[in-house]
Amino acid sequence: MTDKKWKAYTDYAVEKLKEIEAIPSPTGYTREAAEYVCNQFMTLGYEAHITNKGGVIVTLNTLDEAEDTMKNGLLLEAHVDTLGGMVSEIKDNGRLRLSPLGGMNPNNAETENVRIITKFDGEYEGTFQLDNASIHVNGEYNDIKRAWDKMEVVIDEDVNSKDDTKNLGISVGDIVAFDPRTRVTDSGYIKSRFLDDKLSVAILLSYAKYLKDEDVKLKRSLYAHITVYEEVGHGGCGSVPEDVVEAISVDMGCAGGEMTCTEKQVSICAKDSGGPYSYDVVTGLIEAAREAGADYAVDVYPHYGSDVEATLGAGYDLRHGLIGAGVYASHGYERSHVEGVKNVLKLLISYIK
Repeated sequence: MTDKKWKAYTDYAVEKLKEIEAIPSPTGYTREAAEYVCNQFMTLGYEAHITNKGGVIVTLNTLDEAEDTMKNGLLLEAHVDTLGGMVSEIKDNGRLRLSPLGGMNPNNAETENVRIITKFDGEYEGTFQLDNASIHVNGEYNDIKRAWDKMEVVIDEDVNSKDDTKNLGISVGDIVAFDPRTRVTDSGYIKSRFLDDKLSVAILLSYAKYLKDEDVKLKRSLYAHITVYEEVGHGGCGSVPEDVVEAISVDMGCAGGEMTCTEKQVSICAKDSGGPYSYDVVTGLIEAAREAGADYAVDVYPHYGSDVEATLGAGYDLRHGLIGAGVYASHGYERSHVEGVKNVLKLLISYIK
C-alpha cells in the first residue's frame, strides 16, 4: 500500500479508538461499548451480533462449500472491557470505598477523575483520593501504602454523610469508571488509560475496513470476537465458531523492563504466564512480519494472560497466538504510537491471506 493509504487506515483506527475510549466499559458494564463496536462493524458491511455474554461476534469472511475443502477458520480476539471499580461501601462521611474490577492499581489511579454510574439515578463525578489527602494536615501522607482500603472516592456533590450519598441514588454495586484522558500527540504517540485493549479493537475495525475497501479475497474463514470479561479471565471462554481451528489474541504488546518491544512495533508473544504459544503460529507470525516489512519484536511476557488462553482453558482444540501494538505503562496511563498500529495492520494483512 502507499504511504497515503497506510495513513488513512491508521488515522481511522485512531479516530475509532477515541470514540471507544469515550464510552465507559469497566468489566461487567460493557453493553454500550459492545453495541457501539457491533454497530461499527455492521456499518462497514459485516454480519455481527451481541452474544448472550455481551461480547461481539463478527463474520469477516466465509467460504462456500466448494472452497471450504478443510476446516481452517481463524478467530481474532480483542477485548473492549477495561479496568475500573465498584462501590463496595458508602462511608460515614459520604465518600465511597471501592473494590477493583480487574487489575486496577490504586498507586497509579490516585487523584484520577471518575464517573460514578448509578443503577437508576444517572451519573456523578468524583475523584479517587487517598483518605485524608491534604498534605498540609496529614503528616503521614508520604508513608501510607496506597491500597484499596486506604483510598476513597470524593464525590463532587454536597455530601457529608452516608444518607446524603444514598439520597443521590448511589449504592453498593454501582460502577466507577476512571477518566481515560485520551490524547494523540503531533509526534504520533497515543496516550490513554485502557489502550489495553481498546486500541486493538480499533485496529480490528481498521483491518475490517481494509478488507472491504480493497475487496480482499481470503482463503479461509475469518471471525472476530470482541470479548467483555478478559480483565477477569474468562472473556474468550466461549462463542467460537464451529469451523475455527486457530485463534489469535490481538491485545497489548508489552513494552518496558526487559522487553525488547517498543511502542512503535508489533509484539509477537512467544510465551506468557500461561505458557508457550503455538510454535507453528509464532513462527508463522514472524515469517509474515518479515514478508510484510513490519517492524516487530518477539518477547516472553512475565505477568500476562490472554483471551486465547481462556479459549483453550474452556476446552477448545485450537492453535493459538498473541500479537499487539507495543504499550508502555500497562494497566496505568498507557502509551503507544501510530507506527505500532501500522505494524499490527501490516502483520494481520500478511498473515491472513
